[in-house]
Amino acid sequence: MNTKKTLFTTAALGAAYLLKNKNARDKIMEGIQSFTSQVKAKRNG
Repeated sequence: MNTKKTLFTTAALGAAYLLKNKNARDKIMEGIQSFTSQVKAKRNG
């Protein structure tokens, strides 16, 4: 139970940080887009 609470707390703090920090949001979105394009290329290739 304690592990679940810690996990949710960490996720909430991360979300709050991303809401405040535009640079971090942009960096993460860029990484996600790069990852998804790599996955799509592997599936199609």
